[in-house]
Amino acid sequence: MTGLVRIGVDVGGTNTDAALLRGTDVLATIKTATTEDVTGGVANAIRAVLTEAGVPARDVGGIMIGTTHFLNAVVEGKALEQVGILRLCGRATRALPPMIDWPEALRALVDGGAALVGGGVNFDGSPIVPLDHAAVRAACRDWRARGIASVAISSVFALVDARMEIEAAAIVAEELPGAAISLSHRIGRNGLLARESATILNASLHRLGHETVGAFRAAFAGLGLSCPLYLTQNDGTLMSADYAERHPVFTIASGPTNSMRGAAFLTGLSDAAVIDVGGTTTDIGMLVAGFPRSRSEGAVIGGIPTNFRVPDVYSFGLGGGSLVRSAPTLAIGPDSVGFRLPQRALCFGGEVLTATDIAVAAGLVSLGDPDRLRHLDGALIKAAVAKMKADVETVLDRMKPSADPIPAILVGGGSVLIDGQLDGTSVSLRPDHFGSANAIGAAIAQVSGEVDRVVSLEGATREAALERVVDEARRRAVEAGAVEATVTLAELEETPLSYLPGNAIRIAAKVVGELAA
Repeated sequence: MTGLVRIGVDVGGTNTDAALLRGTDVLATIKTATTEDVTGGVANAIRAVLTEAGVPARDVGGIMIGTTHFLNAVVEGKALEQVGILRLCGRATRALPPMIDWPEALRALVDGGAALVGGGVNFDGSPIVPLDHAAVRAACRDWRARGIASVAISSVFALVDARMEIEAAAIVAEELPGAAISLSHRIGRNGLLARESATILNASLHRLGHETVGAFRAAFAGLGLSCPLYLTQNDGTLMSADYAERHPVFTIASGPTNSMRGAAFLTGLSDAAVIDVGGTTTDIGMLVAGFPRSRSEGAVIGGIPTNFRVPDVYSFGLGGGSLVRSAPTLAIGPDSVGFRLPQRALCFGGEVLTATDIAVAAGLVSLGDPDRLRHLDGALIKAAVAKMKADVETVLDRMKPSADPIPAILVGGGSVLIDGQLDGTSVSLRPDHFGSANAIGAAIAQVSGEVDRVVSLEGATREAALERVVDEARRRAVEAGAVEATVTLAELEETPLSYLPGNAIRIAAKVVGELAA
């Protein structure tokens, strides 16, 4: 992508950051307020960054957006669609119905009726029972009568053989023309309940995904932009807007990954701790080979267990808007004034003592009017600066892979709160453009494809099984917008499943490729 002009945008709860890059050169960055309609703030940020860089809209070759919009919808229980749930299982798994581990409030919003029908396969791909076409059609008739327009389909061991899910989807499309259909083998990893829940979440977000991507496109057209649009995924890679419309749930954890990828780009470090300090929270994670270290267990989204691979990030309440209290003991956060910092912080003429006020009084950053802080006690300022640093060091020590010192990268506008080198680090860096690392991370992201399968080696070689899984991952990367010739293998895991007959193994493959210019 040498010479390609790209705009990266990261939409947070309080600020929307944008960065404009030509190749690997950062030409301009901007921070604006997030608007209630999301797209308005994104348009404002893009307009501002184009003006600052002096680049005409026609020269932009791609826009990459990372957003918490879909995560917020789940957490807040807003704009979610009712979903018809189809599980292909025969007599198996009926003791644990769909959504059994969902919070009651979310289940009431999303549950559009579940049908457990004949179908599903065993671990070796043999059918539990044939797909019950009549039962699928009956479920569709019920959903049609109730106005359900989004359906989640999951099959037992769909990651071994997905053909029944595909066959069921064809029936649903025939019975419910225009319905949005989410298939579990395209959404989640091994583990029926977690994979099914991820698929239901995706289906519940489909209408919001369609509306949001459509609003982005309309806003960009109004700015004279006709370039492709991409959204960032949970693993820090990109997917095309069309792909994102069908899989909005893949954006759920994209925020921390953008900052970490941006930190790697700005410093050239591929293995380091990344400390992202925002307005309300601090997120600490680890870079491994240039990508965020993943959690071993799946993500819990809005109280719903899923099996997504998401960054291993620890978040706690320390940010530029964190409230500072001196009595009965010194406390900083977790409550915050958030996006109201310019109105409520003392240095801006407000009435609340915040972490930003402490940083200004200590000379760590120049903001507002320092004269408004002359009444603050010097001992309080010193103690608060030391506490903020110590709080970060405590979490960093938990996240490090060993006791050995490692490089640390400080990003985010709130990182000015941290004074000096952190204990346990070999160096603590705050690179140029640190406040917009999240938007830069979105702009430089690659495209990925990932597949997780259980395969039987009966009658097949290990090499052939690995090749099949990797080839499918490559196809998914190309579908998401990667140039096929640039796709390379990034991760490959194989786990023998000795408790299953038939010489079964689990293969997980991830590939990455460059974005088409």
